Amino acid sequence: MIPLRPLKRLTWPASAWSATVVLGVAVPILVLLTLSGSPSSLVISSGPILTLGLMGVGIIAASTAGRFGLAVSLALMNGASLIVFALLLGMPAPTHPFSTVLAMVIATVSFSARGALFAITLSQRGWLMALFVVAGEASVLLIVSLFPGALPDWFLALLPAQWASIAIQASLSGAGTLAAIPVLIALAGTAVTTLLAARFCLHRWPYPLMFTVWLGLSALVYFWSAPATPNAGYGFALIYS
Repeated sequence: MIPLRPLKRLTWPASAWSATVVLGVAVPILVLLTLSGSPSSLVISSGPILTLGLMGVGIIAASTAGRFGLAVSLALMNGASLIVFALLLGMPAPTHPFSTVLAMVIATVSFSARGALFAITLSQRGWLMALFVVAGEASVLLIVSLFPGALPDWFLALLPAQWASIAIQASLSGAGTLAAIPVLIALAGTAVTTLLAARFCLHRWPYPLMFTVWLGLSALVYFWSAPATPNAGYGFALIYS
């Protein structure tokens, strides 16, 4: 008879990797399939879809494996695969390929850094926190996509997933890197802060440090307006108005 303790150790990682596949791979693919045959819909929805793919794999994989580099690699491969799949379904090629790659890399590093910190501070339960974060921010992306303007700008300015969605959407729809400077700075800032907290194992104050930096970068995003760009707002009019 198999003891309960080893069984839990085997089941939890399996559940974590299953959540990674479902949220980071399966759900984005299903959404892309529902939009197939409509190139305009694919372009308009590509930012949130790719963000979900990068976030789902990056955060949960890092928190499960405890390996930042592995999570970054898996998330970027997943993001590249989703772009290829979207192109096969009829999405036009990215207007600014370099900007797309830059946005995806910065977003992936930021997401994976959070997952790595969850693994350090919460151990085997880190993936549960990662799952909670991904589900929460994904639900906001869904609401903003379906009901533009339903959520206030100050609230959207607080969410790293929305920062990533804006940056990726801008690169795919025509505006490029310049239109996404504030959100790219915010993503990079959170990534650096989180990696420092994880690297030096600041167990007593990593989250207060991250919370302070996060609020400061959210204020930067909220008050720094960028040039207008078509089909990129997703309700975040403060950046693209």
